[in-house]
Amino acid sequence: MNKVITLLGSTGSIGTQSLDVARMHGYSVFGLAANSSVDKLLAQIYEFHPRYVAVVDPAAYEKLSAALTGQPDAPKLLQGAEGLRELAAMDGPDIVLNAVVGIAGLPASLAAIENGHDLALANKESLVTGGHLVTDAVKKHGVKLLPVDSEHSAIFQCLQDAPSAKTLEKILLTASGGPFFGMKTEELRTKTKADALKHPNWNMGAKITIDSATLMNKGLELIEAAWLFGLPEDKIQIVVQRESIIHSAVQFADHSIIAQLGVPDMRIPIQYALTWPDRLPSPVPELDFTALTKLSIAQADEETFRCLAACKKAIRKGGLAPCAANGANEAAVAHFLRNEIGFLDIGRLVEGIVDSDSFGGDYTLADVYECDRMARAYVEAHI
Repeated sequence: MNKVITLLGSTGSIGTQSLDVARMHGYSVFGLAANSSVDKLLAQIYEFHPRYVAVVDPAAYEKLSAALTGQPDAPKLLQGAEGLRELAAMDGPDIVLNAVVGIAGLPASLAAIENGHDLALANKESLVTGGHLVTDAVKKHGVKLLPVDSEHSAIFQCLQDAPSAKTLEKILLTASGGPFFGMKTEELRTKTKADALKHPNWNMGAKITIDSATLMNKGLELIEAAWLFGLPEDKIQIVVQRESIIHSAVQFADHSIIAQLGVPDMRIPIQYALTWPDRLPSPVPELDFTALTKLSIAQADEETFRCLAACKKAIRKGGLAPCAANGANEAAVAHFLRNEIGFLDIGRLVEGIVDSDSFGGDYTLADVYECDRMARAYVEAHI
C-alpha cells in the first residue's frame, strides 16, 4: 500500500535517510520542511514532488522561492516557524516524521498530534522539553507516537509482545560511548571540535555528534525513554556497547532480557516507525554474525561525562529541569562548534543550570519557551 508522509527536517541526516526508505518503498511525500539547505531541498523537491514545502530561515525561503518561480507544479511554500507548524498540522499524510533538530521541533510535534496525525518522532527534544505536553496530547487525540531513535525503536520493538510488555522491569539503554570512551577529565580538557566530530560508528549531524561525545545525547535519550515507556530514571540503565550492534534491551519480571540487534544504520528504525506494525524489506544490509568478533559491554562514566549526570539529575527533579538542561546544552554546543569554549565547558554549563533551580511543578508551552530562554541566557552569562 502506498503511504503518504510529511517529513520535517528533510535535509538533515535522519531526513535524507528517511527519503531513502520512501524511495525504496515508493512512498508519496506530501510535505517537506527544512531550515536553510536550499540546494538539498531543491533536489528533494524535483525527485519527490511534494505539495507543500516549509522553509524556516527567511533568506533560504527567498532563495528557494526565486529558484522555483515560473516552474510548473512547484510546491506551495510556507515560511518560518509558523510555516513548519502549519505543514505539520495539514491533512494529507498518513504519518508525520519529525526529524527537526532541537527545541524547534516541539511545536511541530504538538501541531501534528493535535490535528490527529500519527507521529514518527526523531526529535527527542519534543519529549525532553515538552514531556507531559506531548504525552497528554497523544492520549487526548488517540494518535500513535512511534520512536525513531535507534535505541527507543529497539525498546519499542522488544515490547511488541503485549503480555510481556506489562511486566517490563528495566530498560537497558545502550550507548556507543562516542569518540572519547575510556578517557578521563584531564584527557578531555584539550579535545577540539575536530576530535569530537569523529564518531566511531554513526554518520550524524554536527550537533548530535557533539552530544554523543559528551554523552548528553544519552542523557536526553534517558529522559525521552522515561516519557515513552513510563519508567523512572532508576529503572533505565545506561550501558556502553561500543560496536553499536545491540541497540537496546528490556528486562521483564522474570529477569528475561530481550534485545534488538542490527547493523548501525538509522534506516532500520526509520522504516519500522513508518511501516509499524509491519516489517518490509530494508535498504540496510543484514547483520553478519560470522563477521562479529565481539560484543563488548561497559558502564557509562558519568563522573567524567557530566552531561549524563546532569540529565539524570534533571529527570529526577522533574518539571522544567530537563528543558533547562536541553536549552543550556544547545547554546553551549553552538559556542563549542564556533571554537568559543572548551569541550569540558559544555558539561559544566549544563550541570550548572540544572543545579541553579528546583524547576518543579506543572508547566505550559509558554513556560517551556521561557525556561529555554532562561537557560540560554545562563550560558551566555557563564561562558
